[in-house]
Amino acid sequence: MNPAFDIEALRAVVAGIELRSFARAAVELGRSQSAISMQLKKLEQQAGTQLFVRKGRGLVPTEAGEALAAYARQIIALNDEAARTLGAAVTSETVRLGLPQDFFDDVMPATLSSFAADHREAHVEVRAGPNHSLSDEIRAGRLDGAIVFFPEGAGGDGEHLCNLPMRWLMHEALADQAVPDRIPLVMFDHPCLFRQATLAALDKTDRRWRVSVTTPSLPGIWGALRSKLGIAVRTAHGLPGDIVCADDGLGLPSLPAIELRLLRSQNATPAAHDLCEALRRETIDRVAP
Repeated sequence: MNPAFDIEALRAVVAGIELRSFARAAVELGRSQSAISMQLKKLEQQAGTQLFVRKGRGLVPTEAGEALAAYARQIIALNDEAARTLGAAVTSETVRLGLPQDFFDDVMPATLSSFAADHREAHVEVRAGPNHSLSDEIRAGRLDGAIVFFPEGAGGDGEHLCNLPMRWLMHEALADQAVPDRIPLVMFDHPCLFRQATLAALDKTDRRWRVSVTTPSLPGIWGALRSKLGIAVRTAHGLPGDIVCADDGLGLPSLPAIELRLLRSQNATPAAHDLCEALRRETIDRVAP
């Protein structure tokens, strides 16, 4: 079995060699000379070879001792680096942010940049998720702040930021083609406010439809639209370059607007409050019509 060298004994070796005196090393490390001597003897027992020889009134390292000292410096450096890193992780405050994937390309980086200007040591957790999930995480105290979609005029929790019109979306190659009689839909998994609004608008106008693709993610929606497998409903914010809003001339039913609100944890720390303020400011600046 390989020996497990004691980190404090290795510190004594390095200090003794660098100070050229184990007596001075004992003072430097705040230990007695007898404690240092015992550590050196234990290291020699573990190494199975002589590490130091007496020269005059002091000890000098053998070739094996020099080799051990070289490794000791690396071990000590890694040990101290790990301690600093873990210490920083423990002492830095964690703040938690949630938002739909629609806002990952603009609102999220702007919010993080603004927040980091005054909180460079904070650890920020960013989570994407559906509305019901983000709302539940706020109520459970697992998120400090989140922006979520709400039905227009529904009331409820949070601070109203803006209203965004829902739009029919499709790949640009389909923009000048007639919509099939039985409309193929690309949709999020249930439950989803956009899904509910889509089906309500179609049923209200007696339009026939079918679900061609369901997906839990916004990139999945874009991928299905690029495959020309159907049309979707979302806001026009953050559309990829090849995804367009359907022209009114295609005869698709009108859609309601959707509200965007900011939810905050009831037990927010000062740092979490600052994060929510940055999120609020950047959302209004970059998303509101």
